Amino acid sequence: MEEPRIKVGICDGYPEIRGRLNGIYRTVGLTLTGEFSVRSSGGVAVLYDAFGREVLRAPEIPLFPENGGTFTLREVTIGVQFHWQRKEEETFGGSLVILHRGEGLLTAVNEIPVEDYLLSVVPSEMSGEAPLEFLKAHAIASRSWLVAMLIRGKQGAGGAATVRRREGEFIRWYDREDHDRFDVCADDHCQRYQGINGRPSGRATEAVRQTRGVFLIRDGQICDARYHKACGGLTEDYATSWEDRSVPYLCHVSDSNHPYPPARTEADAERWILSCPDVYCHTQDPRLLKRILPDYDRETSDFFRWQVSHTRQELEQILREKSGIDFGVLSGLIPLERGPSGRIRLLRIVGSKATIAVGKELEIRRWLSPSHLYSSAFIVSVARDPAGVPTRFTLYGAGWGHGVGLCQIGAAVMAARGFTAEEILRHYFRGTALVKRY
Repeated sequence: MEEPRIKVGICDGYPEIRGRLNGIYRTVGLTLTGEFSVRSSGGVAVLYDAFGREVLRAPEIPLFPENGGTFTLREVTIGVQFHWQRKEEETFGGSLVILHRGEGLLTAVNEIPVEDYLLSVVPSEMSGEAPLEFLKAHAIASRSWLVAMLIRGKQGAGGAATVRRREGEFIRWYDREDHDRFDVCADDHCQRYQGINGRPSGRATEAVRQTRGVFLIRDGQICDARYHKACGGLTEDYATSWEDRSVPYLCHVSDSNHPYPPARTEADAERWILSCPDVYCHTQDPRLLKRILPDYDRETSDFFRWQVSHTRQELEQILREKSGIDFGVLSGLIPLERGPSGRIRLLRIVGSKATIAVGKELEIRRWLSPSHLYSSAFIVSVARDPAGVPTRFTLYGAGWGHGVGLCQIGAAVMAARGFTAEEILRHYFRGTALVKRY
């Protein structure tokens, strides 16, 4: 097996892309350096140099570095639609391709070898100063997920959001929808890929290089190694977030050496979510969190157990905006199906004008928040007026992310306590082994 090259979508659907070429770049029949901008005109992408002069117009504009140059893009949106969304200036290695995607919009794609890609992914997902064994485990998981996804794409499997509509029910899950012009995006939807500037990455670089070509394997196949920020004490089954099928190495495990029972009933879920179990991701050590989390993730301090509260009218408005459905007077949020971590996979929303059961995990999080809920592991408390009409809905929740696979904060705590990368991966991905493929 040779090291693959991949296409990463950095900016998708932008009316203008601005940046700087830090070195000499070749394009069609000429070379370019310094400031540049690209805008849409006449159904094609138009490249302008630092002086605002038109250089090239074409449906696709490739820019290839000479002698290892880098490029910087401005106003790159990261954390798209999540609670910490913001814009950054980011610098990347490799080639840059600007694509015209129609309707006056552009896409910027970075073409790069997998190992170079991982040199940015690992310190973008977590701090580059985290424990080395954790970063090695993360590098192997990230590499495995990526190449497993590429293999599925070549086999024609996956690649689209799946929607299932039946009367009174809306089920949707997400994989690589809309990624037809590139392999992966640069955001949390796939893997964070936030460039090579401004982030301490010494240990992350060492972790990627020490694990070069190493994959997580089960039954001879590279594992679809999913991960999330904090499980809340129990990881989740694959089917809670994606297709209705069992993936043996993506089944729930306790985030602890002590086994905790899965939530099988609503009473189980309530007890679990309102508890504070002794698990790896339940760390409140600010020094450790500073070592393992990027600065914008440290803004989320209540990731283990959290609370969100809205008046009924506020939640009705959120639901109208996010789902496109007018539920009328909201009277109930009723969990119908949960996974073992307590994450809801099917939620009935009851209103005077509409009643709909929504799933899966991510769609529930999107419908009930202006951005996203931290997770769908929550219980609902309803305050009512004397006539019994709801006045306020309060959600008490657990964990951050879909909960499937490796718990990033839990794994980092394991490494800080002396576990090796292999021990960490075997804990979260049961029945797997590590194999070097190139």
